[in-house]
Amino acid sequence: MKPIELTKPNNDVLFIAPSRGWRPINFKELWRYRELLYFLTWRDVKIKYKQTLLGVAWAVLQPFFTMIVFTIFFGRLAKIPSEGVPYPIFSYAGLLLWTYFTGAVSRASNSLVGGTNLITKIYFPRILMPVASTLAGIIDYFIALSILILMMVFYHVTPGVSMLLLPILLLCSLMAATGVGFWLSALNVKYRDIKYVVPFLIQLWLFATPVIYPASMLPEKYQWILSLNPMAGVIEAHRACILGNKPVDWNSLIISVGMILLIFISGAFYFKKMERSFADVI
Repeated sequence: MKPIELTKPNNDVLFIAPSRGWRPINFKELWRYRELLYFLTWRDVKIKYKQTLLGVAWAVLQPFFTMIVFTIFFGRLAKIPSEGVPYPIFSYAGLLLWTYFTGAVSRASNSLVGGTNLITKIYFPRILMPVASTLAGIIDYFIALSILILMMVFYHVTPGVSMLLLPILLLCSLMAATGVGFWLSALNVKYRDIKYVVPFLIQLWLFATPVIYPASMLPEKYQWILSLNPMAGVIEAHRACILGNKPVDWNSLIISVGMILLIFISGAFYFKKMERSFADVI
């Protein structure tokens, strides 16, 4: 982005441009723009359900009906094991976090292109746009969580103390979605093919993630490879915390968290590098 030159009343010249430096995220600057972050997040929430017949009910319907389809084809027909718990709640506990992640990635990848008018007119930290897109989806997560609670009552599932780990796992999912969003939103400014790649990528990613099957289906010596998927260990831990049918696999979770940090940090650096040209290229 080219610096914007403004003249003050005393004839001093003020240049407005993205901050320089090696830090990929300027938290001090983000704090100054916290009200804008709130506005962008709330705008994304309203746009998502604007002029829809069912409104926020879609936050429940999407994972719920996906769970029904998975239960019929994978639970009943394919006989995929569910680690000692009913397959409907097994799959829904995985879909709950997966639906949030994929929705956040989809919105974040298109956040810059969708905000072209805003980006080309004023300066603000562009990183706020993918961050706002990932934050907006958290509301859907908690709405859909209400159905999971009802299912837990129906199937007589009692969570243990590990349930306290859920906020951390949600934070990990937020960072994973934001990190992927950094990469895809910055690439989407220059390469518009990304909007076609994202749905295909998400479809493939689903089958590489233990949502419809448990990680224990893989031979033990290969399970660490699955953990390289940043969402694999998080979803497995999410399911273990909620269902209480097995202890949390800390080794898998630590590997996945390491991958999430790698994606988040590298994505922030790439976004920072490309940020200065967004207004010129978009």
